[in-house]
Amino acid sequence: MIKEHVSILLVEDNPDDVELTLHAIKKNNIANPIEVVRDGQDALDYLFYKGKYSNSTHSLPGLILLDLKLPKVDGIEILKSIKTDRRRKLIPVVVLTSSKEEKDVIESYDLGVNSYIRKPVDFDQFVETVKHIGFYWLLLNEQPAVRS
Repeated sequence: MIKEHVSILLVEDNPDDVELTLHAIKKNNIANPIEVVRDGQDALDYLFYKGKYSNSTHSLPGLILLDLKLPKVDGIEILKSIKTDRRRKLIPVVVLTSSKEEKDVIESYDLGVNSYIRKPVDFDQFVETVKHIGFYWLLLNEQPAVRS
């Protein structure tokens, strides 16, 4: 399910959730390149070419799967940085989190998140959720070219 080699940035600190997400992506034949970062600061560095990514030539991702509860910098702060930056605000961001706090849902949408999904606990349901995310955001959704 590749659309112009659009990459996915998975921002997730829980190793089990990373493994589960990667397995669900593979099971659904989503072949897009995936970069995993495990804390909020690493995500910002990756997206803004700072720190260990300062000399990187990677393209900006075509989709960001963002957990909210992250070490160093939380997902809300990452979302603020992305959605207030001219070059990054067009990247679709799907919050994929276990947070059930209504304030997180409201704040995420206020900041411009494209979708907010609570992680299902059941594996089969999670695989199905990832399938729909991939199908919609990577195949059906038309978006302007993201500038690197």
